[in-house]
Amino acid sequence: MLAQILVLLCLSSAWAQQLCMPEASDGYKVRLSINTALGDQAYVWNENEMFLFRATLAFAMRSHSDGQDYNVSNIVVCDETPRVSFWFVVTSPLNSSLLVGRSDVEEAVRKSRNRINSAFLLTDRSLEFIGIPPILAAPVNPDTPPWLIVFGVVMGAVGAGIVVLLVTSAVQKKRKKDKTSGDEDVEEESRVKTVGNDAARDGVYNTSFSDDDPVTQM
Repeated sequence: MLAQILVLLCLSSAWAQQLCMPEASDGYKVRLSINTALGDQAYVWNENEMFLFRATLAFAMRSHSDGQDYNVSNIVVCDETPRVSFWFVVTSPLNSSLLVGRSDVEEAVRKSRNRINSAFLLTDRSLEFIGIPPILAAPVNPDTPPWLIVFGVVMGAVGAGIVVLLVTSAVQKKRKKDKTSGDEDVEEESRVKTVGNDAARDGVYNTSFSDDDPVTQM
């Protein structure tokens, strides 16, 4: 009985391995840029790291499926290269000869993308699931609505224009008033001089006339 179980396990593993191949319809290629991302702190990719990857994928599938017991054995890897790239497929926990559909795998990876990246100290750019684009960050909504900002700018410009107009008008009125006052002063000064000259002329004439009067009497 034990021998039969071992044979079945071997056959299942061999069959699952045949399901994983480059360009498989339900397979995905993974590419890691460890040296580029970590530099001097880069670690060596080995069997332990691969086991961790398969474990994180099994965790992602468990979290997404809510109840199905995915294990490391359900994450089948093939075509591994020294530059750290490989293909993987996910087999059903109920039947290892059946592959899990692309939509379920993609959704599971997207939901757990941050956990997977954190396990390897990488990012979406340095740990790439070819064919599974990362979820874009939600756009940041400003606290102040854009229309209110535009309205504030327009009202500020209008207010500044009114202030400039009032100041300009006041300055022009002041200049006009000063000019009018200056003209009046000049006019008054000219009139005073004219009256003075006339009075001086009258005074000279009267004096001469008074001086001639005694001579006439004599």
